[in-house]
Amino acid sequence: MPGQPSRTLLGPAVRRAAHQILDCPRIFDDPIAVGLVPEASEPAILGRLDDHHTRDAMLFRSLFALRSRFAEDRLAKAAARGARQYVIVGAGLDTFPWRQPEYARAMRIFAADHVATLAWTQVRFWERGLPKPENLTFVPMDLEADRVGERLAEFGFAPKVASFCSVLGVMQYLDGDAVDALLRFASSLGSNSEIVFSFVLPEDGTNRDEFAHGFGSNVEAMGEPWKTFHWPRDLVEQLRRLGFRDVFHLTPECAQQHYFSGRQDGLRAAQSEQLIAAIV
Repeated sequence: MPGQPSRTLLGPAVRRAAHQILDCPRIFDDPIAVGLVPEASEPAILGRLDDHHTRDAMLFRSLFALRSRFAEDRLAKAAARGARQYVIVGAGLDTFPWRQPEYARAMRIFAADHVATLAWTQVRFWERGLPKPENLTFVPMDLEADRVGERLAEFGFAPKVASFCSVLGVMQYLDGDAVDALLRFASSLGSNSEIVFSFVLPEDGTNRDEFAHGFGSNVEAMGEPWKTFHWPRDLVEQLRRLGFRDVFHLTPECAQQHYFSGRQDGLRAAQSEQLIAAIV
């Protein structure tokens, strides 16, 4: 909505906070998420336990914890390869800049999002007593109107320096041209750069019992409709055509084995929204 922050950014923030409070062992540690917004406070979450234990709520927690964990696992490996810039596309209430590990302190971090969303989220971090880290730059950006590389360069981004980009929960909100432009931007970066992104599969009957498409209807009613859906094989082929030398699709089966194996609490890898990592 013009002049208003995204209405869909609260969901991931609340689910990440609930994961810290309700699930053990955690897939993803994010203590700052708890209390970042009123809906994510411990009393608010404990006061709605029945809601947080529904099947869909468990899948949301699984998905949001998984995609953040996977992206940050890959980020650590990219930093070891020499990545010195981290671009968080659709940053929302991502707390990484305020809990960055030692390896990230030598990196420049760019949090990119719509201007109204950035303004709103900066106030939330300030209210939580979290000053802006010295290596963090906020980048107001409209992914369907701005040229990503040019916009980032205005704020000091160096396109030839090895970089890491995360694009989590964003692709489905973009039109096809914006998705293509984002992937082309990532493919143009310096050697050893990487992009990790999530995407939603088309509904074909095999994922009919999944939460994602019902959620898609909900966000459309909120004024933020999903615009694109992708088959993994098509994205893998596109990434290879763009020149990525290493493309990894985190299948639900692989995610289940690596991140959810042995769990008895109902958390599991989702089918309808999946993840890909690609290295230039």
